[in-house]
Amino acid sequence: MRITKELIDVEKVDNYYQLLTNEVTIRIWFLTDEIIRIRAGFDGDFVEESYSLVMTAWEDRMDKLLGKARKRVEVAESTLEFEEDKVIIIGRQIRVEIDKKPMRMTVIDSNGTIIHRDVADLAYLEDNNLRRSHSSEIEEDDYFYGFGEKTGEINKAETQMSMKPTDAMGFDPQKRDSLYKHIPFYIKLNKNTKKATGYFYHNTYYCEFDMGREHSNYWHKKSRYRTDGGDIDLFLIAGPTIRDVVERYTDLTGKSALLPRYSLGYLGSSMYYAEQEKDADDAIVKFIETSHNEGIPIDGFQLSSGYSNILVDDTFRRSVFNWNNNRFKDPEAFFKKMEEKKVVVSPNIKPALLLENPLFSEMKEKEMFIKDKEGEPGIGAWWGGQGAYADFTKPSTREHWKTYLKETILSKGTYSIWNDNCEYDGLIDEDLEAYFEGEPTNISQVRTVMSNLMCHTTEEAINEMNEEVRPFIVCRSGHAGIQRYAQTWAGDNYTSWESLKYNIATILGMGLSGVSNHGCDIGGFSGPAPEPELFLRWVQHGIFHPRFSIHSTNTDNTVTEPWMYKEITPMIREAIQFRYQLSPYFYSLSDRANRTGLPMMEALVSAFQSDENVYDEGVHFMLGDSLLVANIVEKGETSKSIYLPEGETFYDFYTRELYHGGQTIDYPVEIDSIPLFIKGGGILPIAKNTINNLSMDNVKDLKIICAPDKNAVFELYEDDGTTLNYQDGEYLRTKIEMKKGQKTVLSFKKEGSYESKVESIHLDIINPENAPFKVTIDNREIPQILYNKEFDEIEIGWYYDQSLKSVQVKYPNISDDYSVEIDFSEIDLIGM
Repeated sequence: MRITKELIDVEKVDNYYQLLTNEVTIRIWFLTDEIIRIRAGFDGDFVEESYSLVMTAWEDRMDKLLGKARKRVEVAESTLEFEEDKVIIIGRQIRVEIDKKPMRMTVIDSNGTIIHRDVADLAYLEDNNLRRSHSSEIEEDDYFYGFGEKTGEINKAETQMSMKPTDAMGFDPQKRDSLYKHIPFYIKLNKNTKKATGYFYHNTYYCEFDMGREHSNYWHKKSRYRTDGGDIDLFLIAGPTIRDVVERYTDLTGKSALLPRYSLGYLGSSMYYAEQEKDADDAIVKFIETSHNEGIPIDGFQLSSGYSNILVDDTFRRSVFNWNNNRFKDPEAFFKKMEEKKVVVSPNIKPALLLENPLFSEMKEKEMFIKDKEGEPGIGAWWGGQGAYADFTKPSTREHWKTYLKETILSKGTYSIWNDNCEYDGLIDEDLEAYFEGEPTNISQVRTVMSNLMCHTTEEAINEMNEEVRPFIVCRSGHAGIQRYAQTWAGDNYTSWESLKYNIATILGMGLSGVSNHGCDIGGFSGPAPEPELFLRWVQHGIFHPRFSIHSTNTDNTVTEPWMYKEITPMIREAIQFRYQLSPYFYSLSDRANRTGLPMMEALVSAFQSDENVYDEGVHFMLGDSLLVANIVEKGETSKSIYLPEGETFYDFYTRELYHGGQTIDYPVEIDSIPLFIKGGGILPIAKNTINNLSMDNVKDLKIICAPDKNAVFELYEDDGTTLNYQDGEYLRTKIEMKKGQKTVLSFKKEGSYESKVESIHLDIINPENAPFKVTIDNREIPQILYNKEFDEIEIGWYYDQSLKSVQVKYPNISDDYSVEIDFSEIDLIGM
């Protein structure tokens, strides 16, 4: 074993500090004022070869590959001081104190709070199996969030977890470990200090986390990260808020891609359709027509891999880059029909080929596969038999893959791809070799990044087909940084009430791990058909997922579709239509995620960090800053117990009843209930006109619900929704600033050159106290309307709705900056 016990010397080298210990050399960078990098170089070479980082302060072998996505920064200012028994490195916001013997690092913020401390002797350790580990002191009142895609409760204190991505079909939503993602990042939040700290272990090997479950009386309570290989390479991120940590973590690994607007629509799917023996194309077109006939808005269809099943040795086999012409008579004609219906098809692509695939010999000749020690394709378990896996760490493989993708899939008529089954867990032999950009390594080092590289390659292929189009990539697996490329989902979940409930914490954990655009299959993928109540509740909750897809391969030969139960179809329709009403809000939150990294679906612990009562809440959540969603996840519920966070006010979305935070309310529910609350200070834009398709229908009549209990800001985002022109300034970001008071003011400030498609604005301003005295737009008074039916007909004016206790203001959209003032001054009747 190698146990780091003593600090021998420290020196400043280039832009980092080098620590010589009895066992391992450690380097420390003050990357920014709030992010320090601590790297224990067990392998001694400190080679920089990251597929994950988009912000560095050093040269890296992957700089050329990542291109413009990677930003080089100068390290932050810091100074080195020596004391008799310790060394201190002082930055502007963070101080690192290093005890000499026993060696231990303590990290302290600018307010003197300890945000991290090593466990002496256990901090930088290599065991007899050459696994490297790092142990940190933790306290009884520490809470832990993130870890990418995990099952169970949202708070991971006193749990053990592995990160070994697998094909986890039908997983237990409470206990299954691991799922499909490898994101070695978490957030520690202390209940007493209310401060958050982020831990990103920059490493691609399989790893595990023990968050205080293991206990020994000889050591302080501790957490442990242990990896199968590579260095202990920790990016420690200071808060103090969870939001600060998430923003800074995504500064390191990338912000969520701004996907096409249609990616937020209903994405239909089911393995059933693509598996039809004949005319699967017609069946899918009929599904879209049925959606239209049922009044179900729809934007996409996720095409399962059955389209590639071809007859090989009298057996149908999934054959990547091939088309079954019985199922799809004319792929180009199929895609054209779908385009006419404004439905985007995302064909399923897999990273491995069965040995029987007609293209296998050709790809073998091009040396596109992971290799064994004899230089032959490394053979592993695959769907339907044995197969070989593409080596995406090899530039020539990426180029060949793009050619196949363009010629066999994209040329048929789509700019969307669904990358699936890219966990590479079918490769058991750890000695198999990957090219690794010319520095061959074993598969264990790079298997977890293959999904990111597959998506990187897919993005390039789509943009080579059309440099203006905005790619829509979906991916099941992913390493840190997958948010830069793709929308993801938690794979093949099981149909059960437990999945409905615990999948929520899984999505929230991904949001706190930098992956905002995530979801779970609505209704469950694996297992029997959902019973009517379960399916309805799942849809009523799922409409708030960033990814909204109903997908299934039911074991009872049924197909999960919105109209599968006629008695609940009207409520399913209403819920999906409501999601489309929320599309201006969702798209603005997508823009926020692209700029800041913050999640669309946000855990209450992140949104209300000062209230420790929400630290374990993994069912209710915030959608953006304005809407609290209280999910119904129990069978037969007639009353919902809802805790409203302290220090806030909330309004029932439907009735506008006021609730003060810091209390638990009993909320009566019916079968059609979706409990929602507008937070005080909320600004919620929704479409008033009917939206059935996000590619075809524009928001013309925009309603903005405001709760002016406090000052607030919301940025409404618009662009063409499908191209990359927004990168050249062709967008419109309207900063809506709300100032509370007797004279409530809403100011609208515009940025960007895109011409809004909104024709009219309807403000809905909650004020239960009294009606306004007057309303002005840029100091020009607009008429008051006393009759509600007249208000519905007018183009400009205001009306006080006594039922909702809110001010209704209507006016044609204004292209310039402007302000609206609602004057609630009391009327002096005697003076009049």
